[in-house]
Amino acid sequence: MSGKTDQDIYRIGIIDIGSNSVRLVVYVAPMRIPVPVFNEKVQCQLGRGLSETGHLSPTGIESAISTIKWFTHLASAMGVRELELVATSAVREASDGKDFVDLVKKESGHKVRILSGDEEARAAALGITSGVPDADGILGDLGGGSLDLVEINKGKIGKQGTLLLGHLRLMEDSNKSPVEALGVASERMESIPWIGHMEGRNLYAVGGSMRAIAKILVEQTGYPLHVIDNYKIRTPDALRMTRMIAGAGPNTLMSFPGVTQKQTETLPYAATVLGVLLDKGRPKNLIFSGFSMREGCLLEKLPEDIRKHDPLISGCMSLANRTSRFAINDRELVEWMDPLFTDESAFHKRLRHAACLISDLGWAEHPDYRAEHAFYRVLRLPFAGLNHPERVFLAISVLVRYDGDPDSILVAPLRNLLDDESFKQATRLGLSLRLAYTLSGGAPGLLDGSFVSIQGKYVKLTLASLHGAQSSEIVERRLEALANSFGLKVL
Repeated sequence: MSGKTDQDIYRIGIIDIGSNSVRLVVYVAPMRIPVPVFNEKVQCQLGRGLSETGHLSPTGIESAISTIKWFTHLASAMGVRELELVATSAVREASDGKDFVDLVKKESGHKVRILSGDEEARAAALGITSGVPDADGILGDLGGGSLDLVEINKGKIGKQGTLLLGHLRLMEDSNKSPVEALGVASERMESIPWIGHMEGRNLYAVGGSMRAIAKILVEQTGYPLHVIDNYKIRTPDALRMTRMIAGAGPNTLMSFPGVTQKQTETLPYAATVLGVLLDKGRPKNLIFSGFSMREGCLLEKLPEDIRKHDPLISGCMSLANRTSRFAINDRELVEWMDPLFTDESAFHKRLRHAACLISDLGWAEHPDYRAEHAFYRVLRLPFAGLNHPERVFLAISVLVRYDGDPDSILVAPLRNLLDDESFKQATRLGLSLRLAYTLSGGAPGLLDGSFVSIQGKYVKLTLASLHGAQSSEIVERRLEALANSFGLKVL
């Protein structure tokens, strides 16, 4: 499994100065989807009162400056090679935005890049397409001060626009009246007629308040996988839930998981914006994303050759380089089992490659818990390029590779996220990996001494004595389990 050396790896940091919060994210780079190693935010509410005064909040400025100084010190201590500070809606629109930027430079020694509305929208779209290259529909990036909208046509960025509809701004512009907020949101969205272009397609929801709403939806609908990125819900169900959140009081909102006291004030307005967007656009699905403007800004920094990589395969390769014991090549595993999967789809072949890359990530766990821990770790990989059925597919494959039972209560809650054919393929893949590791121990080159294939109604394993591979009771048992998964017998 080839990858970058320690000397090639470095850290990049982004401080996102938004209308509602200031966030530092530190990534390991350069990778197709850089891995976040630190992610922290402080709700400074720079944009509070902006629509009324035209100025940034004085207390927000004080909090933001203190936070930025802390974050820059953290980044320095973490050995961040490149640190970029970007400001969005509030700083862009405030009459004293430039004064604030000058103050940040004076206090922290770092320049701030103020993104235009178009730049912010484009960066958010890049963040989405970095993980979902064939995204199709409209992206809605909701911040405290604005709502950025971008049409994405099969991964290609199209029309874009920015509305003064951030959840903090809407709360203030509607005088904290839910009824008035609904009217304001509806009226302002009329200026973007192409919102209707998402009908029958997807709405990709981005932003901290959107993720907070997603957590509530996951909890309230009993959805079995608590991963926000690529969480998908049908529009009628989403509309019903957003209307419930928009009308909920502080006590009800505080009873939902992860909702803070500050969020109880603005979350109903975020839900109002989302609900109006769904009602006007009528997409088929609402899909939440864990990737946003920050990842888009980061992607722009990467070399063109890295940007072309498959995000899933790149992420799995990075994980393999950090966790594998030996240097068995992913291609060695893939090619060894190719004769078993001659009729697989391109979809399953890509997942098979990914599974081969991460198939040794559980080796350091206690043997009694190896399958379970590997299952959950794969299920929650912090990678883009994975929808939820694909997560379950990979998790089952690795579970079975470590002798886990795909029909166990561990898998049962997630079973409905995978169709029957994919479930069978994931199980077969796991059994193939289990046999491959039995024969090779994970060491490179040893699979060359064996050959597995399907011949009619049989699965045949040929061992070459040159490499010392031996048939044994455990090899025969695992070969039989593999053959049974195909409905075949051992030759």
